[in-house]
Amino acid sequence: MTDGMDQGARRAILEACDALREDSLRMLERLVRCPSTLGNEHSALNEMTRIYEGIGLAPRRVPVDAAALAAHPGFSPPLIPYDGRDNVVAVHRPRAAKGRSLVLQGHVDVVPEGAEDEWTTPPFEPAIRSGRMYGRGAGDMKAGIVSYVTAFRALKEAGLQPAAEVQMQSVIEEECSGNGALACMVAMPKADAVIIPEPGPGLPALYSAEVGVVWAFVTVTGRPAHVRDKQAGVNAVEAAMAVWSRFEAYEREMNRAEHIHVSFRGVNHPVNVNLGTFDGGEWNSSVATRAKLGLRVGVMMGNTADRVRADIVRIVEEARGDPALRGAKVKVEFRGFHADPCVFDTQAPIVRLAMRSYAEVTGGELRHYPATGLTDGRFFQLYQGTPVACFGPDAQEIHGIDESVGLDSIHDITRSIALCIAEWCGLEAIR
Repeated sequence: MTDGMDQGARRAILEACDALREDSLRMLERLVRCPSTLGNEHSALNEMTRIYEGIGLAPRRVPVDAAALAAHPGFSPPLIPYDGRDNVVAVHRPRAAKGRSLVLQGHVDVVPEGAEDEWTTPPFEPAIRSGRMYGRGAGDMKAGIVSYVTAFRALKEAGLQPAAEVQMQSVIEEECSGNGALACMVAMPKADAVIIPEPGPGLPALYSAEVGVVWAFVTVTGRPAHVRDKQAGVNAVEAAMAVWSRFEAYEREMNRAEHIHVSFRGVNHPVNVNLGTFDGGEWNSSVATRAKLGLRVGVMMGNTADRVRADIVRIVEEARGDPALRGAKVKVEFRGFHADPCVFDTQAPIVRLAMRSYAEVTGGELRHYPATGLTDGRFFQLYQGTPVACFGPDAQEIHGIDESVGLDSIHDITRSIALCIAEWCGLEAIR
């Protein structure tokens, strides 16, 4: 049973969550229809503006000023300019602040859909099948945003509102830099706690730790030649593959037991190095002039993004001695993630409240989840010392084909967040 809350209020809030369930699914469908990939977030940001206005809040835009943020230790070098891509925030303020303040945060950006012809239904046309909603971003993490909005709305439907400031933040670039979350964190007052309803590993889970990530781009320029004189050229594609093989060896080394933090003991292969993009060559009958690798390199606790960046530079320099690179030019660039790993405080009051609220509404439990990916929660934990409860709906195939989210789990997270808001912030009647 939830502590410190009138049971009539508790019952009214949960009943309001139930009554809003269908409305929340329609909200999620509208958000999934927004193809909010990198640089195209405007439709989702505009939708969030309408959503915040619909729950009686006054949204405002928070820009990402790269020059102003560049010196912050959490900043990542951007991939594209930020003009016209402002985050959207809205703030609830009580009549008299008596409770603890809270941030409810989520990212509207999604990764590319990949091979659209492989999807059962088009990726930006939400479809419900067997109790799940399918669509790019449905799980990661538009369902989580819908959960926190619906939770807040449920309090209002019950004739109540939080007795503390509640910030709602819809941010960009969680999938490539986190600079949207960083900009909002810097621009907004420090709160007492943060809830981020990111999806877990396909089961009820709360993030206990997460790796860091560094993105790098390695460009190899060879010497072109007609294929009849192949030996006279330097094949940039073959040279690039020789560079990649060294990163495969680095990945194996970083996953040796002595490099794994205690938070990840028992997790198979927690440090992942990924060849995510490749662009190379010009013509089947020409020795390739240029090839470009896009790399994602994981960072384990005990290591830092700065040191991993230095490792990347070293590995590329060592690769220059490979016979496949003799006569080639090699350039390394760093854009996108430059993120340190993070261990969350699982004993923080907001985390204990989240786990207790989830158990109360579902009868189950949130397992601790050391994530081999990362979230925006790291900013609040590492750079503000603000405790973070990061837990969300059951999402499957995120970043893959036929991404989906469980409808029952959305409702579970909505009800859990509603109880968290009510107890953390306290309640006052709406006049």
